[in-house]
Order: sequence, then structure tokens, then C-alpha cells
Amino acid sequence: MPSFHDLPPETGEPSDTGVVLDATAQLPTRYGTFTSFVFRVPDGGAEHLVLVMGDVAHQNSVLVRLHSECLTGDVFGSYRCDCGEQLDLALRYIAAEGQGVLLYMRGHEGRGIGLSNKIRAYALQEQGRDTVDANLELGLPDDAREYDSAAAILRMLNVTSVRLMSNNPEKFDTLARHGIPVCERVALAIPARSQNAHYIRTKQVRLGHYLDENE
Repeated sequence: MPSFHDLPPETGEPSDTGVVLDATAQLPTRYGTFTSFVFRVPDGGAEHLVLVMGDVAHQNSVLVRLHSECLTGDVFGSYRCDCGEQLDLALRYIAAEGQGVLLYMRGHEGRGIGLSNKIRAYALQEQGRDTVDANLELGLPDDAREYDSAAAILRMLNVTSVRLMSNNPEKFDTLARHGIPVCERVALAIPARSQNAHYIRTKQVRLGHYLDENE
């Protein structure tokens, strides 16, 4: 059982990191048992779910995944993206190691544009736009997500440094900016499918995401 004595109590009051610890409980899953936390961003911000396995406080090189909420991929197994498969693989990696943190970032649906707009963007992609141009044609940012709250949560968990499971350079930059060293990038390369190959390639070419061999 991990120890979290350094965490603030569940008072509902913001900590000095800018996020609030609202609730915690054990969560048994098919990957193993995690300690779950709900952290809330004040003033109407999102509630983020955090799953922790093992003792991560004051530990170096902790395996970490910052996973953006994706209802269609995570819950329904959509092949338009690789999100659900990345979530599954990240949890398997953490379970195999017996230690790690998964931050499930709420409010990130469709790279931050919301569920309705994501489906509207899908409709535009069916007409030939790529995932970036579809967002822009709707008058929305190509990526509206923020990871400052993720960095704040990792600081509250007293994680010293991380091995980050990600292909998104913005996540690395945000953690570094908040003084959380990333000592390794751990690939979550999911083989591309015919339904998402163009989507994955667009993220690499237009959003600067890293490329792994089997993608």
C-alpha cells in the first residue's frame, strides 16, 4: 500500500499548487489495484482522475502517463484514433512495473474542443480535411489542452522525476517548465490502422509529435 502522508487533506481548498484534492479510494481493476485520487481545478475547472500504483512519493524515474480524455476511443474503442489502445498499454506497463502514475485528464476531449465539436470535426475529416484543418475550420484551436494542472498534481504526489509515456512534445515541455525532469520517453507506439493512419501522420507532421518505428 503506497504512503501519501505528504498530501494535503481532502478539504476542498486549493493547495499552493493550484489544484484541489477532493477524494481518494482504492480502485481494483483488471490491471491490478490502484489508489485513485480526484483532483479538481478550482473555479469551474475539470476533475482529473489519477491512478497510482506503488509508492511514488520522492521517487525518481517514475513511469507516468498524462492521458487526455477520449470517450470515443477509451470507452467505445474507436479506430479513428489510438487513444484507447494507448490507455490500455500504459496501464499494462504500470502494472508490469508495479509502480507508476496515470493521470486521466478530463476536459481534453477532442484535444480540448469538447465532444460535440469533435464529432463535427470528424464529419469534416470525412470530407477530406485533416484533424488540424477540421478544428480550424470550426473556428477552434488545433489543440486547446493544458498540462499545467498535470504538473501540479505530480508535484502534490511528490514525484521527483518521470519516465513519460507520450509522443507529444508539449507534455515534456510543460513538465520541464514546472521543474519536473523527464529522464526518458517511453514509447506507446500503436500500429496504425487504415482508419487512423492519416490522423497519426498529421499529428506527427503538423503538431510535431514523435514518431515510433511501428507507427
